[in-house]
Amino acid sequence: MMGARPSLLRELVERCETLRRRVASGGSTQTRRQLEDVTYTLCVVTGTRQLDTALYVARQQLADAMRHEQPLRH
Repeated sequence: MMGARPSLLRELVERCETLRRRVASGGSTQTRRQLEDVTYTLCVVTGTRQLDTALYVARQQLADAMRHEQPLRH
């Protein structure tokens, strides 16, 4: 299976983390809905069904992408 672009994964992971913190500190109904939306998207992109699993897979894919990046040549 081909993974999502690292930039998309990074954006989704950061958004999830931000929204989770907001919800944990008494976030609004709108914030909870935004978290549900980004959770759904991250799960689809990673081929998972739960947020914790999706975050784990996304972080693994990001780490793999970093290892496979070509070093800059001078």
